[in-house]
Amino acid sequence: MKIAGRWIRAAGVQTILGLLETGGHRAYLVGGCVRNDLLGRPVADIDIATDATPDRVAALAAEAGITAVPTGIEHGTLTLVIGGIPHEVTTFRRDVATDGRRARVSYAAGLAEDAARRDFTMNALYADASGQILDPIGGLPDLRARRVRFVGDPGARVREDYLRILRFFRFHAHYGDPEQGLDAEALAACAAHLDGLRALSRERVGHELRRLLGAPDPAPAVAAMAKSGVLARVLPGADPRFLAPLVDLEAELMPDWRRRLAVLGGPDPTEGLRLSRSESRDLAALRDGLSSAMAAGELGYRYGADVARDILLLRAATGGGRLPAGWEQTVQHGAAARFPVSARDLTPALSGPELGARLRDIEARWIASGFELSREQLLS
Repeated sequence: MKIAGRWIRAAGVQTILGLLETGGHRAYLVGGCVRNDLLGRPVADIDIATDATPDRVAALAAEAGITAVPTGIEHGTLTLVIGGIPHEVTTFRRDVATDGRRARVSYAAGLAEDAARRDFTMNALYADASGQILDPIGGLPDLRARRVRFVGDPGARVREDYLRILRFFRFHAHYGDPEQGLDAEALAACAAHLDGLRALSRERVGHELRRLLGAPDPAPAVAAMAKSGVLARVLPGADPRFLAPLVDLEAELMPDWRRRLAVLGGPDPTEGLRLSRSESRDLAALRDGLSSAMAAGELGYRYGADVARDILLLRAATGGGRLPAGWEQTVQHGAAARFPVSARDLTPALSGPELGARLRDIEARWIASGFELSREQLLS
């Protein structure tokens, strides 16, 4: 079996593989680039595994005039940049000690050892310079079945890095078969090591959940997270019941993790997920709009067309209904409306709290009119 994508024939890929092989070493493409190509998906990151040590990789790169950046030298990784494209080159390795967050590694003797330390079987696929696939641990059947399965003992893999608990659900959301359940042994290992999630930084948890909720349909994975107890650990109070209805309602819209996070409910996750100020502000707008009684037009006026649309989607998902008829035109009309009265129109006759109250009253009348009353009508 061979890789079919053009990317493998790119100058950078062939140059690095050729450089290492000419230098007397073995070198293979590995991980996500191989997996995605076989699934017919875009290839973004290019990873290469080799038996050459980092010092040897750096020396060969220097001789060829290639920039080598020590991006993960403690784990045997150098990034070689060709034509502005980064290629991560990592020496075959095996874990000799882990604490659930970081691993101390040593260099491995060959491909089998390198494959045995990887997280999922579908990530332990390799390809040589011709594109020929090498499958040292039998990951191809799992990839074909779109079955996310840990390499070897699931409990051991999880204890090596507790982030793999969240990665398991994320990978199922992106690469698993939605028609089949999640791997039972993997689920059991995740449920048995819930306390390990405490070792993870909020940044890492937030990063994983953003990517999980950004999958085309994360509902089955999130439901499994809830049943295993994982969801309650990372998003206390979250309720996954309305995520599947929301995904159905989203139709042709691009996935948006903020919208999906909002429908899960629960306490504000800003600190727990290390959301940025803008992310927290966006999420707050969705939650506030969901709990408000504003009609579609006012939502468009208050929040803009895109946020108003998302609020209406959230309302429909949580209310078991559909989007209101004519909502798009109503939202757009509200988003384009501009309140024709300002404070200057009411001063100096009014000031302070009385001025604010009067402006709010006039604005409410204007909104109730469908944004039709003119300035003169509102002030008369």
